[in-house]
Amino acid sequence: MPLKYAERPETDERLNAVFSALADPTRRAILSRLRDGEASVKTLAEPFEMSLPAVSQHLKVLERVGLISRGREAQWRPARLHASPIKDVAQWAYGFREYWQETFERLDDLLDELQSEEMKKGG
Repeated sequence: MPLKYAERPETDERLNAVFSALADPTRRAILSRLRDGEASVKTLAEPFEMSLPAVSQHLKVLERVGLISRGREAQWRPARLHASPIKDVAQWAYGFREYWQETFERLDDLLDELQSEEMKKGG
């Protein structure tokens, strides 16, 4: 049987790296902020109680897995969102759709059966 999308070694490595980067709430917050457009380290650091170098370290992690890119405009190094690695995560997660659909169908069947039994009892 051929390997599915998330079972290919190169895909597993990419997914592992992206999941690892997304595991940190600060990095997720940074990505959420970058949905609104590019921003400097200083701007990205504002809501956090951490140093600029600490925020820069988070940005390096995000950049390494391809979730952001960093430009250079004079003294300003804006960070920009690149969401394509998140698409890989979404495709992987979509594989569980069939499982959940079957689970909900079984639950629907059970509820129908229980309602039918309740009606037979006269309730």
